[in-house]
Amino acid sequence: MYIHPELADIFAALPERPENPYADIEATRASFRALMAPLTSAHDPRVTVEHTTIPGPDGDKISVQILRPAEVHGVLPGVLYIHGGGFAYGELDGPGPMARDVCAEAGAVVVNVHYRLAPEHRFPAGIEDCYAALRWLAGNAVDLGVAPERIAVTGASAGGCLSAALCLLARDRGGPEIAYQCLLVPCLDDRTQTASIKRITDGRIPNGPGVRHTWENYLGPDRLDVSPYAAPARATDLSGLPPAYILTCGLDPLRDEALDYARRLIEAEVPVEMRHVPGAWHFFEAYAPGSALAKATTAHWLGALRTELRH
Repeated sequence: MYIHPELADIFAALPERPENPYADIEATRASFRALMAPLTSAHDPRVTVEHTTIPGPDGDKISVQILRPAEVHGVLPGVLYIHGGGFAYGELDGPGPMARDVCAEAGAVVVNVHYRLAPEHRFPAGIEDCYAALRWLAGNAVDLGVAPERIAVTGASAGGCLSAALCLLARDRGGPEIAYQCLLVPCLDDRTQTASIKRITDGRIPNGPGVRHTWENYLGPDRLDVSPYAAPARATDLSGLPPAYILTCGLDPLRDEALDYARRLIEAEVPVEMRHVPGAWHFFEAYAPGSALAKATTAHWLGALRTELRH
């Protein structure tokens, strides 16, 4: 495998991951918290954070945080930020560094949604929570100081899947209107038959076998007739979707399905910007946050989001 020279020593020192990270989901959640703890400041002077709840799809409440840039005022773009973590873990305490970066660097009001997690709540619980949050953001745009015509969705990994699915769902349900989708190393296809899924099997990084366990945990072991709102790659019609940014990494088992989704969006006349990072693995930025490669990768997608939301 080609490993970026800046990441070679970090890659060599990585420990083996559990073959099935969902076999002990609480251990996996604790491990993710430990990974993210050094990257998450208790106070970020760039943003203000309000914790609240909004109505959920089943009469329940969804926890969200509303992030605002500390130094930018007036009517701003809005971003629904959907965290990753295999549909099962992630920003359990949030908001994490990616949501804060979106707020500060894109100059946007960010709604960070804590959707229900699998295996306790399998599809469609998570996507319906995200749709409820999108409707709430759009419906309360004026009170939130958000321009309703400049609402984007953004997420990484499982959050990228939910962001793509949300664009399909909003299109098919007649709104709310989404101006932009920023899909970072998204998982999109439960069929797990791409070359990158089959080739990337190293136990130190997210790999093909782990992706298969992710889908089983999210959808259940006996899934039939999988909805495109669960696995967006299954959608047969990608026309009429918002412009997209798609980030891929060379050592990511999800690489090929994201590249194929980008190609299909282009064929459907959807504007697409892409960034590929050779020699990097899925979510490498958390393992090498000080690297020039991580900083450049983050700056690129944040710049694209900022530019699009200023239109």
